[in-house]
Amino acid sequence: MLSKKTKYGIKALTFLARQNSRKPVQIATISKSENISVKFLESILLTLKKNGILGSKKGLGGGYYLLKDPKDVPMTLVMRVLEGPIAMVPCVSLNYYEKCDDCPDEGTCAVHRLMIQIRDNSLKVFRNTTLADLAN
Repeated sequence: MLSKKTKYGIKALTFLARQNSRKPVQIATISKSENISVKFLESILLTLKKNGILGSKKGLGGGYYLLKDPKDVPMTLVMRVLEGPIAMVPCVSLNYYEKCDDCPDEGTCAVHRLMIQIRDNSLKVFRNTTLADLAN
């Protein structure tokens, strides 16, 4: 299940992508528009900033803004920054692989085969969807 952190992060990024200008937007403006608590949103936006998706400006006219064009922000990046691994189990993760303790042979494991299909289809959607696609 998608965490609230990721859901709200996508909503906030989509809000920023829909802005005609790339000027900074105050947290309170995003919070009110997207119905996200300011305190929780601050944490999410800080994570996105630390990972190079957002920039920020302090002071009068300050706020958060996208560092890249929305068409250059794939959902794989957003999902990995906010949610972590895309795979549902560690034995099929491309970036966070770990062998399952209870599985003697991944090659014959039905769960492993199913999760590879789910991972691959999820990745296809995330790779082929950008922030620009969601903002339209």
